[in-house]
Amino acid sequence: MPGAYIVGEGNDGTGKSTQIDLLATFIREEYGAEVLVLHEPDGCPISSEIRQIIKNGSLERDATTNLLLITASRHETWFRDAVPVLERGGVVLSARNELSSEIYQGVAEGLGVEHVREVTRMFMDERYMNPDLTVIFTLDDEIRRARIAARGELQNPDTFESRGDEFQKLLNKGYAEIANKRSLPTIDAGQSIDDVQQRFRDLATKALANSGFIKA
Repeated sequence: MPGAYIVGEGNDGTGKSTQIDLLATFIREEYGAEVLVLHEPDGCPISSEIRQIIKNGSLERDATTNLLLITASRHETWFRDAVPVLERGGVVLSARNELSSEIYQGVAEGLGVEHVREVTRMFMDERYMNPDLTVIFTLDDEIRRARIAARGELQNPDTFESRGDEFQKLLNKGYAEIANKRSLPTIDAGQSIDDVQQRFRDLATKALANSGFIKA
């Protein structure tokens, strides 16, 4: 499939969404490309409705239900919105993809990484499973928690942000181990927004060149 697909990953509060939005502006202005920005598990109308359930920590459910809800949300948005953009030669930028489920449901909630990948493959295509670039944003937990707190109090506790230190440690450890195992680039999100964005742009530009989207 033509086009390019780039993902920003990491724990909550690491600034993924901000960096994806800034990168989208850069690519549109620099290359005049069509760019679709995704913020999983949000997206098309049905995905947005599912997201409300996923994010509502007052609704009790197990890890498998979380995985199935998130997979349903990403399935709808990917095939309705993202695939057409890629087929037209555009760029899809996503804050999170299935790697989040590997870490959150596979590692922290105990389902197992391979089980999560197997379930995801049942409902997604190979293009989704293999982005042109995946970058993991990292951040000190104290700073990360302060950023989340600055957003203000939520009507309902967030399903994942509200979980305790042990859960957050599992997430951080999971991201670190997968980054090392799969040689995924990481960016220290404790730097200034501009410095983080410059590093992200450098990696994205190289990935766009490698994919043939732009000339090297």
